[in-house]
Amino acid sequence: MLKSLFPTLGRFRFTVQIIMLFVTVYGGALLGSYTVDRVSQALPSLSCAFDKMTGDHCILIVNQHQLHHRVGEALANAKNITLKVFIPTLMSVGIFFMFFFFLNKAFCGWVCPMGTVQELLRKIGLFFKRPLHQFEPGNVGRVRPVKWLMLLVLVLGLPLLAGMGVASNELGDPFCQVCPSRVVTTLLTADTEQIAVRTGTNINFFLGALGNAMFGFIIIAALAVRQPFCRICPLLSWNALFQKLSPMKLVKVDSHEKCEKCGVCEKACPMDIHEIGTEFGKKAFHEDCTLCGRCAEYCPDDGVIQIKFFGIALFKSSRDYYKARVKHESPEGTKKKRVIPIIAKPTSNNG
Repeated sequence: MLKSLFPTLGRFRFTVQIIMLFVTVYGGALLGSYTVDRVSQALPSLSCAFDKMTGDHCILIVNQHQLHHRVGEALANAKNITLKVFIPTLMSVGIFFMFFFFLNKAFCGWVCPMGTVQELLRKIGLFFKRPLHQFEPGNVGRVRPVKWLMLLVLVLGLPLLAGMGVASNELGDPFCQVCPSRVVTTLLTADTEQIAVRTGTNINFFLGALGNAMFGFIIIAALAVRQPFCRICPLLSWNALFQKLSPMKLVKVDSHEKCEKCGVCEKACPMDIHEIGTEFGKKAFHEDCTLCGRCAEYCPDDGVIQIKFFGIALFKSSRDYYKARVKHESPEGTKKKRVIPIIAKPTSNNG
């Protein structure tokens, strides 16, 4: 019983994820819509604005609306550009990055409700014995550029064009219209409105159908692939632009030659970042990293992989920790079955 309660970074992170899932999805039910609006203006976070019970608003919809309603309008009318563009945009984006500065990519690995739901779906896949599909070094690079394309086109480009009157006004928040988190978090509150396909115009129909298709694909894919949506999420690329400025970092010490031969940390990484097994120093902190800490948990050498904050190690790999961890779960996330020894009953000797 005591062994099953072995404290791990993974379990602590999962506890934080579950708490944040309820805060981000249902927090508005406790705070009220007025308070949520005030909080969102001061602290953009990761909750979906389409969720009527949300505790805050996702920074991506804030940026889309600023570009659509503020930047595009101001550039088109060429007036009040400072008050209508730079101040509100810098405030919403700047305040978000004040908090991101300290937490870095841990927003993705510890707080994001969509990330938590995907991990729960993978656990369901494991329960039904769904095999794990991983990206190999030769093909993972084909997926990584998608998140940058999503950021440039859906989050920045189309809202700006819509605000300037070049594109249709219905393209003011295209990413939110196709984001699976919009559907997932609203369904968790028993709100089915966002899953309904809008048929008002061809653009509405296309975006709604595409969003539902992406939602279905991610739900099915998450049963057999770890964090499928995180790999193409524009928030990951948005954060990657500034990750090197944060004092919270993943560091791999250049001290062991066998690091290039072990490969356990690569297997443990839910984002299939193979560079963690071959690179050292700052290069090991790849742009796709979500700071979940699994690579550090499953590194079998003392102090080789560390999560540092202002140079202070918050968590570092340990051989003893690794030995205890693999007794309960494999690097890929498969739970180990407990083997109960069979004790033979002593035979009576009547002779």
